[in-house]
Amino acid sequence: MTQTPLQDSANTASDAAASAESIRPPVAKKVPVERTHHGDTFVDNYEWLREKESAEVVEHLQAENAYQEAVTSHQEPLREAIFQEIKGRTQETDLSVPNRKDGWWYFSRSAEGKEYGIQCRVRAQDTGNPVADWTPPAVEAGVEIPGEEVLLDGNVEAEGKPFFSVGGSAVTVDGNLYAYAVDNAGDERFTLRIKDLRTGELLPDVIENIFYGVSFSPDGTRIFYTVVDDAWRPYQVKSHVLGTPVTDDEVIYQEDDVAMWLGFELSSDRRHLVVGIGCSEYSETRLLRFDDPSGALTTVIPRGERVLYEAEPFLLTGPDGEKSERILLTHNRGAINSMVSLVDPAELTKPLAEQRWDTVVGHSDDVRVNGAGVTSTHVVVSVRKDTIERVQVLGLAGLGTPAQEAPVEPAFDEELYTAGIGGSDYEAPVIRLGYTSYFTPSRVYDFVLPTPAQPAGELLLRKESPVLGGYSASDYVATREWADAADGIKIPLSVLRHKAVKQDSTAAGLVYGYGSYELSMDPGFGIARLSLLDRGVVFVIAHIRGGGELGRHWYENGKKLTKKNTFTDFVDATDWLARSGWVNPSRIAALGGSAGGLLVGAVANLAPEKYAAVVAQVPFVDALTTILDPDLPLSALEWEEWGNPITDPMVYSYMKSYSPYENVRDVAYPKIAAVTSFNDTRVLYVEPAKWVQELRNRTTGDQPVVMKIEMDGGHGGASGRYVQWRERAWDYAFIADSLGATELLPGAGLK
Repeated sequence: MTQTPLQDSANTASDAAASAESIRPPVAKKVPVERTHHGDTFVDNYEWLREKESAEVVEHLQAENAYQEAVTSHQEPLREAIFQEIKGRTQETDLSVPNRKDGWWYFSRSAEGKEYGIQCRVRAQDTGNPVADWTPPAVEAGVEIPGEEVLLDGNVEAEGKPFFSVGGSAVTVDGNLYAYAVDNAGDERFTLRIKDLRTGELLPDVIENIFYGVSFSPDGTRIFYTVVDDAWRPYQVKSHVLGTPVTDDEVIYQEDDVAMWLGFELSSDRRHLVVGIGCSEYSETRLLRFDDPSGALTTVIPRGERVLYEAEPFLLTGPDGEKSERILLTHNRGAINSMVSLVDPAELTKPLAEQRWDTVVGHSDDVRVNGAGVTSTHVVVSVRKDTIERVQVLGLAGLGTPAQEAPVEPAFDEELYTAGIGGSDYEAPVIRLGYTSYFTPSRVYDFVLPTPAQPAGELLLRKESPVLGGYSASDYVATREWADAADGIKIPLSVLRHKAVKQDSTAAGLVYGYGSYELSMDPGFGIARLSLLDRGVVFVIAHIRGGGELGRHWYENGKKLTKKNTFTDFVDATDWLARSGWVNPSRIAALGGSAGGLLVGAVANLAPEKYAAVVAQVPFVDALTTILDPDLPLSALEWEEWGNPITDPMVYSYMKSYSPYENVRDVAYPKIAAVTSFNDTRVLYVEPAKWVQELRNRTTGDQPVVMKIEMDGGHGGASGRYVQWRERAWDYAFIADSLGATELLPGAGLK
């Protein structure tokens, strides 16, 4: 077994930690600013740190980094060890499973020593055997296929740039033009370029400051994209005609409601542009037919009906063999967990109460319907049951009638797993599935859709991501446990550990959570997490209210005026771990990012004595200040999640009672690390910058509070896989060091 460099530095670590105590943290000046709403005045001493262009602010942030580096310098050998473990388990020269679109197979390669992926393609063959024609070509890591073309080499594109990220790409149906959008700052504003794949030359068409997502029209003459407003909200869908000035681009749709998000996609059969507008509580879909010369958008269900839905138009073949227009609706009308219905567009001209909708997937209190799409032969449905995401398919024959076929679900043999739709093509006889579990590396399957000759379909494994370094899933254990909330609710937990950990109340523990936006923390494999498990840390994922693991009720009981359930659930999960017999209650840490950063920030105020350390990644810790200012990035969109404190004094009071920055108190806080990025547009760096100042002002303890800020990163941190591995190593080293879990268990680690 390979030992880490820790043994060489063990004697000096305590000395370094002791000397760090004499290092003084940066002290930001106090410039009181009053914020008054609903008769309540809050004095904010650090709002001046919002001035991103100020040299004084930049100097302060650099001082924060210097302080963090000094305080945590003794963790560098551990960080390096974890980084090497991540690197040593990762097959650096690898490739994705090719995915067919029209006449080509598209895939990406990664190469050892290269930060970014390389997008490639190779021509497909049509033999007349559908399954054979949709069987991906055999490709090898590091070996070029005859006829292989490079579409985009991220390493070349990123050269000399501080940041690199692709925000969308598209290829014309004929395969001749390739569009891609690149961000070189981390602020999620992209520059769109178009390459002629026949010549390798770039077209003169360059579109600046677009948002995620690009699509060509089916005839390849236009490209669609979105634009954000000053608050960083996508509000326009635009169309660019190739070869014309960008200033002439047409606004297909503009959304002026600041609380609504906007996006688009092409329908599965590529006959419509589907414009989606919505928030977390209701939505609106508008359709543009590509064969309609008027170019008029039609509304499926107006937002005034307050229905949360998605719409997929397609042609359904009837019993007479004739095709007719239908719309597949995934909706919550009379169905809190959503259902799927089939609608004749003619019905949509009637008042909603008079419309006839035929049920495809009925409502269930136990099954959450996440979405549905179509191929030329089947409906594909994503559902969540018993916290687990699953995929079901049913044939189009008899859809929405008593003759409808029973759903078929691909079967897997693990209890805790995630199976999701990884892509499908309208004419394909297969759908691509992604599969993973806590200790099963990502797998790619093709599921052959059921036929009369093969009614159960067929699951074909295309790839399991390799894990090097002697990894064996049998070295680890994942179990489902349940914590008791104070109000009697059972909170699902996923408990992960190395099999060598004994239930003798001596191990270290980490509780991770998110609990917002109905997002579920689904089972998934993580190489970096193995480094904590190998050091004896019991890793608990708390599936708290505000997430989506147990259906829509689970989400609604953790948002707006029930948001505190999210925080108390996390504390109750911590109490379960402390009493479980696995860990020493004094050796528990908390981890969360973004809205999960708000979570652990609130928990640190609520129960600081229960944690030895807290790591808050890009944390939303000054939530009330942000949401009170609709001009700040994305603030108005948050009203459906947290409530609108501008207009509602009850929401204001409730948010003020838990917003982490405003509730720091005179108690002994644990070690705290706030990790952020200077160019983050979703949670501004100023929130953790203010928070750490107030924590240092108020704590009665002697544990350090540090802020690590990536000056070239965005909401996801820095770009480049090696840089991201080092960021994860930093977080995990901070946690492991704080918990005294720096040494590998006997027999654990790279082999």
